[in-house]
Amino acid sequence: MQDLGHNITLIDKVDLLSVIMEKKNDYWRLGQICCAFIESEQVYEISYSFCKDLEVAHYRLVVAKEEGVPSISRVYRSAIFYENEMRELFGLNVEHMKVDYQNKLYRIEEETPFVPKEEN
Repeated sequence: MQDLGHNITLIDKVDLLSVIMEKKNDYWRLGQICCAFIESEQVYEISYSFCKDLEVAHYRLVVAKEEGVPSISRVYRSAIFYENEMRELFGLNVEHMKVDYQNKLYRIEEETPFVPKEEN
């Protein structure tokens, strides 16, 4: 883990589920999950935000475009919508989602509109 400042901690993918369980067991609620695709590096940055009383903590995960990330929806049910959104809008492979909307969360015509298409 690496402190990035502003209550943001960079974590490795192998640490994600232990961080999630630590927050859940300490009664933090899931505030949001945010995904961004960094085109120049071909990576996703996924930020998980947790709230407790007046505190907010953010954990950032960086994964290559081809990598998958484990779902946290079995621990935090509200993650279902965030994870479906990340898959549908960004093409992020979220593994073992509790509920998968099969890319039908939004009425959009373009597949993964927030990730630039590769040119052949």
